[in-house]
Amino acid sequence: MKIASFNINGVKARIEALTDWLNATDTDVVVLQEIKSVDEGFPREHFEDLGWRVETHGQKGFNGVAILSKLPLEDISRGLPGDDADEQARYIEATVIGETAIRLAGLYLPNGNPAPGPKYDYKLAWMERLAARAAELRATEMPVVILGDFNVIPEPRDAANPQNWVTDALFLPESRASLRRIAFDGWTDAIRIRDPWATRGPFTFWDYQAGAWNKDDGIRIDHLLLSPQAADLLVDAGVDKETRAGEKPSDHVPVWVRLAG
Repeated sequence: MKIASFNINGVKARIEALTDWLNATDTDVVVLQEIKSVDEGFPREHFEDLGWRVETHGQKGFNGVAILSKLPLEDISRGLPGDDADEQARYIEATVIGETAIRLAGLYLPNGNPAPGPKYDYKLAWMERLAARAAELRATEMPVVILGDFNVIPEPRDAANPQNWVTDALFLPESRASLRRIAFDGWTDAIRIRDPWATRGPFTFWDYQAGAWNKDDGIRIDHLLLSPQAADLLVDAGVDKETRAGEKPSDHVPVWVRLAG
């Protein structure tokens, strides 16, 4: 089973780029972030006509997550537990039924800028809730993949120019420590484990400004975390960097993992 994450930066604005990638990939399940659409406005029929099952958790104008799947989906839930007052559409879960049932937790973690400030406080509180949910998912002892745009640069090697990010919420020590607390609680970083000794990259995001793509001035903020049972099924993982060079691209590229079963 091949599972991908893709921050599409507006599903309607990038529908051609997304469709081109979907038609070229052998991915079975795609978790999207920043769909920037309410549920009823999502172009569901377009993707269903291409053979995808569609589940969304959207809101008007920003945020929003979705799952496109060639395989059956069960037990869909929307919203990160832990704060009933949180109305931002940033989290969706589902079980994908293949030869092995895989639980997916798709997320669009808050950016947190400017930091310090209320947006950064919200980011850190959201990450605490995510840590609690991750622990619950790990305790199920089923294969689980937590994936999406985490808006966290884990290490200096995950940025082409880490010195440019030292005051940014994506790279502040508290953000990185919050991600480490989750990852070190039994989760495997699928992209990093494929090349643990890399000294630079791979990157998953290049800003539209200042020629970042042409300079390869990227960062890695899109991640796939595998539970121990999912890590046992790991076959391969990678980054579809070439999509960033297409027409009207997202500023992110897909990241993916292939699991046995």
